[in-house]
Amino acid sequence: MANRNIRDRIQRFNLSQPRDPDLLKAKYAAMRADKENPFVFFRATCHLFYEDLPIQAWFKKAPLVWICGDLHVENFGNYKADNRHVYFDVNDFDEAVLAPCTWEIARLLTSLFVATETFAIGQQVAENLCQQFLIAYTKTISEGKTYWMGEDTAPKVIEDLLSRKTQVKRRELLEERTDLDRDKQMRSLKIDFKKAQPISKQQRQKVESFLEVFAAQQPNPQFFKLLDAAQRIAGKGSLGIERYVLLVEGKGSPDDNYLLDLKKSLPSSLAPYIIWEQPKWKSEADRIVSIQKRSQAMPIAFLHSVATEKDSFVLRELQSTLSPTDHLKIGKWDNKLPHSEELMRALGRVVAWSHLRSSGRQGSAIADQLIDFASKAKWKNEVMEYAKKYSQQVHQDWKEFCKVEALQ
Repeated sequence: MANRNIRDRIQRFNLSQPRDPDLLKAKYAAMRADKENPFVFFRATCHLFYEDLPIQAWFKKAPLVWICGDLHVENFGNYKADNRHVYFDVNDFDEAVLAPCTWEIARLLTSLFVATETFAIGQQVAENLCQQFLIAYTKTISEGKTYWMGEDTAPKVIEDLLSRKTQVKRRELLEERTDLDRDKQMRSLKIDFKKAQPISKQQRQKVESFLEVFAAQQPNPQFFKLLDAAQRIAGKGSLGIERYVLLVEGKGSPDDNYLLDLKKSLPSSLAPYIIWEQPKWKSEADRIVSIQKRSQAMPIAFLHSVATEKDSFVLRELQSTLSPTDHLKIGKWDNKLPHSEELMRALGRVVAWSHLRSSGRQGSAIADQLIDFASKAKWKNEVMEYAKKYSQQVHQDWKEFCKVEALQ
């Protein structure tokens, strides 16, 4: 196959965004760290998927929906909402836009086929799991009604994840991510250069200004009093983008403090390929937060967009990283096929509910249009075949990327 200039395309995309140089190097290293694992590479190169996506009839004519933009099997997870109940849903909306529903589905199915090697899933098993997702998605769309996956409504495969999340308390997270000065009864963030690293005085002033403006608009400004701040190290595709972990007063020091995540918002990597009119958002953070709130049954706690004249950030609660179920992780599914099939049917319902829940909003298709589309068979076969074929391209691109010299 002809050289696809993978190195140049990846470098050009990442250098077009403001990123911490050291963390960008860490991102590149993670993409090639496991010589048998193309999945991290796939997660970190969402832009390549849409650069390559052909605008064929079955893509272009599909109903427009609000998509998260980077749907893959590990972009689902558990979180606590403002009501402190735990929900399972799509959990990353940085790339969210109005686009055909098949874009979302094609990326998810491709992620499953990419996982065939990463997680020792046979090709036939992967096809079956994709079919389970499609069957559940179309059946749920045809019902035209939305529900949610919470502690009292989730199937057992999800309920088990939710129960473990519920057991992890905020106090445990504080103990994991902060140090306590017992004499002063004050906490400060741990700087371990794995999850957090220091910030400059200028960055600190920037965060303080952001938080002061935000807090002044809240019923209890004292809750958001900033005690400490650090640069947060997290994510795959977004690693290196300006992002902070904030320690705030909360309901009182030291053990009723809260941790918040403040992440800079950049334009969606899908934007260059969108031919459909998008709303005029106030900021990129407004885009992300607005689409997330209309797509999820209950958004994560403290979800807000905050902005200055130049930058906008998404603010949300930083929740447990102790539990392995914060983000869905998949293992060797060949050994537990019934469990895996149930999981894929659950994901199909979650995505369908997201599309139905946000239907008829600022250009998205109404439920009747989605129901009609779901009843047709041709697009499902075409999306499946494209995902299977493109997953092979991902593997080749990853192999090429692993061969090249380290990017700067």
